[in-house]
Amino acid sequence: MSTTADLHTLTGAYALDALEDDERAAFEQHLARCESCDSEVLELLATAGRLGLAASSPAPPRLKAQVLERIAEVRQQPNTPASTAARHLWNGRLTRWALAACVVAVAALGGATLWQHQEANDARRATQAAQADADRIGQVLSAPDADVTSTAVDGAARGSVVVSRSRDEAVFIASGMAEPPKGRVYQLWFADGDRMRPAGLMNPSRTDQSVLMADAVGQATAIGVTLEPAGGSDQPTTEPVALLRLPA
Repeated sequence: MSTTADLHTLTGAYALDALEDDERAAFEQHLARCESCDSEVLELLATAGRLGLAASSPAPPRLKAQVLERIAEVRQQPNTPASTAARHLWNGRLTRWALAACVVAVAALGGATLWQHQEANDARRATQAAQADADRIGQVLSAPDADVTSTAVDGAARGSVVVSRSRDEAVFIASGMAEPPKGRVYQLWFADGDRMRPAGLMNPSRTDQSVLMADAVGQATAIGVTLEPAGGSDQPTTEPVALLRLPA
């Protein structure tokens, strides 16, 4: 495709990294001078970023189901003849055992309830943090001065960085990233001249993701992506798998 009319139709394919190299080069030249396409690409990237953040997790098992499962495993005492004295002895033991079992059950129930409460709080905090990140990512991608640049990342993968200078924030969007080796993680960096400063870690289990970069953009002129030990590093320990110049 080479006409301006044709290039206008490539915003969606560009946002999803679905263009051939020659089409991408032609479209990026067109994008630099087409305000409507630039806005549309940013809106599509915002949508893709929100979809990339979607995640689901299974609900914890219900206590009721656990109790019912245990009840089904308990054997009933057979109904056999016994003397009155034996029955009294048995009933006394049963009462003591029942009281002890109740104490244990109450303690277990309290522990399970406390654990479930803690799990629910942890899940709520994680959800709130993810939502806050998603909102900030959306705000960066939809900012009036948002600008985007893209590059290949370690082969077939693609990386884009969206910068809002007014917000002093940047979002890195990855698609098709290879899983890092076990015990390693992709780390993002801001480049302030020759100095690299940490800008957050990527999720090692996701090949497509949007990451709100940690710290302010400041005077950074580029961002880098390196492979680092799990937990990240204070300074890069490997050569960058991607290096993107930030839009001015």
